[in-house]
Amino acid sequence: MAQPIIELRNVTFGYGSVPAVEDINLHLHRGQFAGLVGPSGAGKTTLLRLILGLLRPTRGTVFVEGMDLRGKPCPCVAYVPQVETIDWNFPVTVNQVVLMGRIRRMGRRPWASRQDRLAAQAMLERLGIAEFANRHIRDLSGGQQQRVFLARALLAEPDILVLDEPTAGVDLNAQENILLLLADLNREGVTILMTTHDLNAAAAHLPWVFCVNHFLIACGPPDKVFTPEILNVTYKGHMVVFRHDGQLFVGQQPHSHTYQDVVPNPVPGESIAPPRMDGDGRHPRPKAREAPAEARRV
Repeated sequence: MAQPIIELRNVTFGYGSVPAVEDINLHLHRGQFAGLVGPSGAGKTTLLRLILGLLRPTRGTVFVEGMDLRGKPCPCVAYVPQVETIDWNFPVTVNQVVLMGRIRRMGRRPWASRQDRLAAQAMLERLGIAEFANRHIRDLSGGQQQRVFLARALLAEPDILVLDEPTAGVDLNAQENILLLLADLNREGVTILMTTHDLNAAAAHLPWVFCVNHFLIACGPPDKVFTPEILNVTYKGHMVVFRHDGQLFVGQQPHSHTYQDVVPNPVPGESIAPPRMDGDGRHPRPKAREAPAEARRV
């Protein structure tokens, strides 16, 4: 088998005396599309930062493209951070953010070349956000913001794309669009590793997953790894796994109590009649109001 494009050998890293990840052995091959899943605080973001060369292992070795990183970034890897970590008040436009992906190629030039600007425009068009090029990044929706930082990463023309929670904070439609876009990029040859808390999205879109909770619990295709036994160890809780219409669904086992047990005498709200629907299931269009006679004479 070919040499892995990413390999972690017996990697341990801790913040102070507390290990965040311990004795991790993990590898990805060129062209894989994989996800890191696990509870909050399990060490997923730490693993990404080790692969990015932003952290150096306390013990063990991280290889990217066969090179021992030793805590140094590899130019073949691009990163899309969590949107929660972005300073949305920083005075920068969408186009300026995307052009940051070319900084390594600019060398001593402090400005983008015409070729860089054309490449940025093409990337914005591909990701469907060209119309927002001159807007401030905070004036976009969550899904649009994710696409901006994905465009920045792709403008660097990476071999490996690393994403931290790329679907966090976006609606279901935006989540689906982002994951389908990543699948397209993977088919073009980009190796992708992402973290996610959404096990159902992972089951539907990711061909390979790593279950992590400080240690590597299991890895493999979701339909092999997403079992109650493995997920219970990973999440230290009772998980339910079932299939419907050929799809795999994961959830936490329902509590034995009801809301009446928790709040015996809840304050009632005001009941609202459900909206009327047309025969085809759509909301009826409201009738246009006729303007007052005075307005019609003007």
